This record gives sequence, C-alpha cells and structure tokens, in this order.
Amino acid sequence: MDSIEKLTSAITMVEEARGVPLSASCVVHRGEMLELLDEARASLPTDLESAQKLLAARDAIIEEGRVSAEQMIAIAREDVARMVEQTSIVQMARDVSRKIIDDARDLAQQEKEEVEEYIDGRLATLEVILNKTQDAVARGRERLAGANDKDVLSQLSDAD
Repeated sequence: MDSIEKLTSAITMVEEARGVPLSASCVVHRGEMLELLDEARASLPTDLESAQKLLAARDAIIEEGRVSAEQMIAIAREDVARMVEQTSIVQMARDVSRKIIDDARDLAQQEKEEVEEYIDGRLATLEVILNKTQDAVARGRERLAGANDKDVLSQLSDAD
C-alpha cells in the first residue's frame, strides 16, 4: 500500500469513526491511526523517489529523442553530400531532411508533453490527498482545542 492509499485509509477511518454524542468529535483508535500515519510517512520517500525516477525517465526520453534527431540530421547531411551533383535530388534530400527533423522534433515534444502530463497528474493526486489529510488533521486539532476549552469552562462552573 503506497502513501496515498494509507492517507486515504486514515481519512476514511476518521470519516467513518463513531461520533461522540452532542459533539462534533469522534472516537478513533489512537494506535491504529498513529500506525497508519507512520506507515504513510514512511512510504512518502518511496513515492517521491518514484516521481524522481519518472522525471529521470522523461529526461532520458527527451535526450534519446535529441540524439535520434541528431543522428537523423547527420544521415540526411551524408545523403545530401552524395547527391550534390543532381539539383533535383539535392532539393528532394533537403525536403526529406527537413521533414525528418520536424518529425523528430514533433515526436520529442509530444513524448515530453506526455511524460510531463503524467507526472503532473500523479503529483496533483498526491497534492490533493495531502491537502485533504492536512485539512483533516487541522479539523481534528481544532476539535481537540475546542474540547479542552469545554473542560476549562466546566471546571470554572464547578468552582462557583
């Protein structure tokens, strides 16, 4: 289970927890929640490492496209040099080499955009889950702070 699934489980656990009567609070097993959150925290570096690997793979694909384009350009230049005596053949070679270069650039750009879109989607999902978790934690802390205020008020009324 990766960190996103663990965080989702923690949110579900809080959402499905038994409510405290006459209160916005709920009862969550502390040990289970802490264990789940610790596991999520432990797996975050692994997920981030996976994202970094995806970025490295994207860079490798882009580099491969650049190298491939350079190879295609070199081949096209060799072809042009061989056909330099025949004007129509030279023109055709120039046209073909331009098309090859354009195709290679288009392909490299398309692959780059696909990889970036995939990575952005994964990071956006992680961001949403982290934001939901942060909101859930903030709400929990606010509820805890509110419960402490009620305890102080009840102590004051007992002292009177």
